[in-house]
Amino acid sequence: MPKGLSRAARDNIEKCRAATIAAVDVYNRPGPRFRTAHFIVLIVMAWTALFHAIFYRKRRKPWYKKKGKNPKGDRYVHIDGEPKHWELSECLAQHFGGNNPPERKNLEFLIGLRNRIEHRHLPELDAGLYGECQAALLNLEEFLTTEFGARYALAEQLAVSLQFSRLIPSEKKKAAKELAVGVAKSVKDYVETFRGGLPSSTLNSTKYSFNVFLVPKVANRKELADTAVEFIRIDEGNKDELARLEKLNVLIKEKHIPIANLDLYKPTQVVAKVQAQLSHKFTIGSHTAAWQYFKVRPGGAATKPEVTDSKYCVYDAAHKDYLYTEAWVDRLAKDLADGQDFLAIIGSAPVAK
Repeated sequence: MPKGLSRAARDNIEKCRAATIAAVDVYNRPGPRFRTAHFIVLIVMAWTALFHAIFYRKRRKPWYKKKGKNPKGDRYVHIDGEPKHWELSECLAQHFGGNNPPERKNLEFLIGLRNRIEHRHLPELDAGLYGECQAALLNLEEFLTTEFGARYALAEQLAVSLQFSRLIPSEKKKAAKELAVGVAKSVKDYVETFRGGLPSSTLNSTKYSFNVFLVPKVANRKELADTAVEFIRIDEGNKDELARLEKLNVLIKEKHIPIANLDLYKPTQVVAKVQAQLSHKFTIGSHTAAWQYFKVRPGGAATKPEVTDSKYCVYDAAHKDYLYTEAWVDRLAKDLADGQDFLAIIGSAPVAK
């Protein structure tokens, strides 16, 4: 351990490492369902312990304080004689303050999801949440080594799990179907709403969600064949590197959109829903002017239909058309309620019904 660490900091580092290995073990173990829920519970424990270790190293007590004055001088809340430690959400607030980097949003997503699935059996979530789970693991490794040194890296103790990858598409279809009904509906709504509220820079960051393509590695020299799987870190600030990666993505890209294209509306349905909330007329022509103004989708049939603002619009490849989200309906109803705003967005003055 680094010199000067308190016993509390050392204990939390070990707890973090143990919980992380357990999280990966339960996720990669063949057979068990409900792996995502188990992983999330354990990785939240690991992150909490890591932040506690960081705070202890900085000689800060990650404990909840009592409100108001205490005549006995004890400033902290106790449970069963022990100080009540900050939960992960409080740790995030204390560590990041007013900043909201993708790794913070990743953990906030998992915290909220954990709160919803703790007592529910929802194995169908597994296929749709791999990216966020993998990002949480990689981010933790980076935080751990940055704060306490490379000697505490976990990569050597972990392995990339073998997958029957051809099963993944059918699992995603099953996930979409199952999430549309029953008790899973509230969880699906949470996932859709959280992802839909993120800026594209966060949604597409590997710090928020780490999605990969498995591309066969061809080795034409002996020394290149030593490692079967290799993760190549991408510098998201390097424009040339991102441009080179985008050329590869064009061949095999799968757009990162919410778990399932559910609760989406055709243009005529959007018009009907918005019209019902306005005091003036809203037509198909108005809708076209609106999506052009806000640039939520490309214009024309042959201009990269996969490139949309996924918060408001997605391209339905099966039917070769665009569908719109509930968030788009809400935005139009709000932004077009005022006559002056209607004129600026649509290009013509509103006409009363």
